Amino acid sequence: MLPEVLAALDLQPGNRIIDGTFGAGGYSRAIVAHDGVSLLALDRDPNVQPHVDALRANFDQRFGFALTPFSQMEDAAKAHGWAGAEGIVLDIGISSMQIDQAERGFSFMRDGPLDMRMGSHGPSAADAVNLLSAEELSAIFYNFGEERAARRAAAAIIEARAEAPLTTTGALAALMAKTLGAGWQKIHPATRVFQALRIYVNDELGELARALAAAERLLVPGGRLVIVAFHSLEDRIVKQFLRTRAEAPSQGSRHRPIGQEDARAADFSSSFSLVGRRAQKPGEAEIKANPRARSARLRAAVRTDAPVLPSEPLIFRGVPQLKQLEAQI
Repeated sequence: MLPEVLAALDLQPGNRIIDGTFGAGGYSRAIVAHDGVSLLALDRDPNVQPHVDALRANFDQRFGFALTPFSQMEDAAKAHGWAGAEGIVLDIGISSMQIDQAERGFSFMRDGPLDMRMGSHGPSAADAVNLLSAEELSAIFYNFGEERAARRAAAAIIEARAEAPLTTTGALAALMAKTLGAGWQKIHPATRVFQALRIYVNDELGELARALAAAERLLVPGGRLVIVAFHSLEDRIVKQFLRTRAEAPSQGSRHRPIGQEDARAADFSSSFSLVGRRAQKPGEAEIKANPRARSARLRAAVRTDAPVLPSEPLIFRGVPQLKQLEAQI
């Protein structure tokens, strides 16, 4: 959705733009090509370095890069000498480059190590499936993969790993096909389990929530936040965040006395104004050229001059924290 992203950013000479999900550099290349626009790109995947080097060779004076999660964009901007930004773009989720590398362990279609880490540190998917309890795995599959048979999938993993550790994508995919695959046609039985493990291992939803709060603090008045999400879990977080920033809590009526929510509404000032009421979807031509884009949803908003609003923690009940898994390694 590159044309839609550029239109939503409304680039002007002198703009400072942060691309929080550099990947192969597609968005960054198009953004920094605009005259007078400076770009700071972020990514936690060290494998993007060749793409960084290629872009730096052409736009060295106006291009910077930091190897960091996008939730740390404030620190990256400060280190780059920026006190604010006129635009921030996030393309959430896994990149085609990562899916296509079997050794990264993201895809059940290519056999490789059961890794799934976007960065180079922390627990892997293999650590999760071989160390967590059935209850913990079930919570991950249900919350992050929306897998209805989460308990059955977790039980199968516990039984299989008693014989031998699950260390490859092929082994886990085959196990899920055997366990959940009765009558499947379009969606591989391992799809939701793999998605859930990837989201868990990389703390993707927590990263997104922290990045949205950081963007609110970093954008200058008139600055634009543009987010492309590919999954309902991610899009739901983005939608909820922007709605709570753009719309005041409901006020009391003559049928309901004024309460705490209404008191907050009286003092509410929108920190963002929405660009369009609904998410933008990719056109038919883009979907035909890139089938992976079919689930993309773009949402955009403009920062006002109102103060930053309080951020609430993102909590998924019953889902183990990574620090608990790290303690077992």
